[in-house]
Amino acid sequence: MTKIRRVRKAVLPVAGLGTRFLPATKAVPKEMLTVVDKPVVQYVVEEAMAAGIEHFVFVTGRNKAVIEDHFDIQVELDDTLRERGKSAELKSLEDMLPKAGATSFTRQQAPLGLGHAVWCARDIIGDEPFALLLPDMVMRDQAGCLSGMVDLYNKVGGNIVAVAECDPAQAHKYGIVGKGEDLDGGFRITQMVEKPEPGTAPSNYYINGRYILQPEIFDILSKQERGAGNEIQVTDAMLKLADQQPFSAYQFGGETYDCGSKAGFILANVAFALDRDDIKSQVFEDLKNMIAKA
Repeated sequence: MTKIRRVRKAVLPVAGLGTRFLPATKAVPKEMLTVVDKPVVQYVVEEAMAAGIEHFVFVTGRNKAVIEDHFDIQVELDDTLRERGKSAELKSLEDMLPKAGATSFTRQQAPLGLGHAVWCARDIIGDEPFALLLPDMVMRDQAGCLSGMVDLYNKVGGNIVAVAECDPAQAHKYGIVGKGEDLDGGFRITQMVEKPEPGTAPSNYYINGRYILQPEIFDILSKQERGAGNEIQVTDAMLKLADQQPFSAYQFGGETYDCGSKAGFILANVAFALDRDDIKSQVFEDLKNMIAKA
């Protein structure tokens, strides 16, 4: 039996321009926009840390240096917090940091698509399975999405894709998977279709931005032709990899917020604010009043 290799590394593609959020993203990376009081990318890193990820590979572009600074120690700030006795704030900053040497940053010099961004991480990942987390997608659940995926991966190996259910009438907007044999926490994937024509989707399970992939995908990506949007698509490479290796789906039961869209970003702020004991009551009352006046 083939030994299942542990997932230690994660790729986070953060090179996008965030044009849907202009003018806010003219000087601030979209991944650094805050949901309540944390940047979007921090939620994703914390999810990965909880799943046991040891090394984070950020695929960046120009004007993204602030992401690197965010996941580093700021000596002056730490000293000020310590002098003012703000121990809770200091601890929160310490807890969010990956360990020393556990972050890598590599450039995607041209916007050639998600598949190209993943390929840019090939030398840092090496010959290991890895997690791929899209920073636009923020998950809300008691048990982290990637933690559940790792649990499933440790049982079945291969490649894992996180999925959630959507309105069948909206399936044509997403990457959809076909449902096969049931597994503990998921199912075998029989097919993957990117934005199927209305009425032709094999299910209503859509891919929600979390993956565990085997390193053989890098060789496929190195030869992958451009697809939709004239970009190198990771889904196209996954379809080819599926001819060689099994793919399984982890059924995520929590909420997924697409923070790459304005509506999803606003909903994420509301949802996470209502999770906070310090502001929940005020936000809830204000929302009720706003809705009543709408």
